[in-house]
Amino acid sequence: MSTEAAGSTPLRRRRPSPARAWHGVATRATPVVVVVLAVLAAWYVAAVAMNADLQRQAFDTAGTADAAWPDFVAGTWSQAHPRLPAPHQIAGEIGRSVFAVAPTSKRSLVYHAGITLEATALGFLLGGLFGFGLSLLVVHAPSLDRGLMPWIVASQTVPIVALAPMIVVILAQVSVTGLLPKAVIAAYLSFFPVAVGMAKGLRSSDPLHVDLMRTYSASRPQVLRLLRLPASLPFLFASLKVGVAASLVGTVVAEVTKSEDGGLGARLLAGSYYGQTVQIWAALLVAALCGAGLVGLVSGVERLVLGRFGGGR
Repeated sequence: MSTEAAGSTPLRRRRPSPARAWHGVATRATPVVVVVLAVLAAWYVAAVAMNADLQRQAFDTAGTADAAWPDFVAGTWSQAHPRLPAPHQIAGEIGRSVFAVAPTSKRSLVYHAGITLEATALGFLLGGLFGFGLSLLVVHAPSLDRGLMPWIVASQTVPIVALAPMIVVILAQVSVTGLLPKAVIAAYLSFFPVAVGMAKGLRSSDPLHVDLMRTYSASRPQVLRLLRLPASLPFLFASLKVGVAASLVGTVVAEVTKSEDGGLGARLLAGSYYGQTVQIWAALLVAALCGAGLVGLVSGVERLVLGRFGGGR
């Protein structure tokens, strides 16, 4: 090796040019944009079909039955109480409920989303810890695996819509009200994927590695900390993503059952009482955005943790 070669600095990876970077972003975003546009187009067509009868009645009442087709279509997209609101109507309702109203007002979707997210976070924490504890039990005690796992699976066969009122009533009889009953219902839905996923993850370690650690007289806590837990991280985060989404669903169902405390579920119930379909769809969309945000938050933590353990993508 020459002196010039020995003293040369290592080559640095070239950063992609701005044009190439934008091309990569566009390549990844194009399928998403196409799907979104297709869904919006189908939504507008469905709104015309579902609201057509109401619009004909409105034109007949107003004496304008011979209105032009563009006016008819525009009317189906601007009704006060449509069967299916158009996307721009839902966006307008969200804009008014988020930006035109104080966040502390009970008319604000920010206010109701905050209540829902608070109960979701507590329920997700309780359900995650409970599911993690159950997974440790079923992995380290074969008798508990045979005895608990069938009951864990059977617990999810009870419809949450039927179970939620029972939980609220039972907890109210022992003076437990407010946030906790909703969190318990959310935890009921979120513990199952964590328990099943972590049990699978804790068993995913290579048996040869487990035998090697036992050869070195490693204790069960050491095997768990040094081998089983790192191997189970991908399973854990996959389960947490399902669990946090299920926790949000449980919270919304609980709020429909117990609406006086507010929340997106209470907003849905109020909209159904007064026939405010635009309000219902706006609350549904905000709930979906909250769920997507929670899953994205878990994904961000996953990248950080797996990157720390050398498993990041």
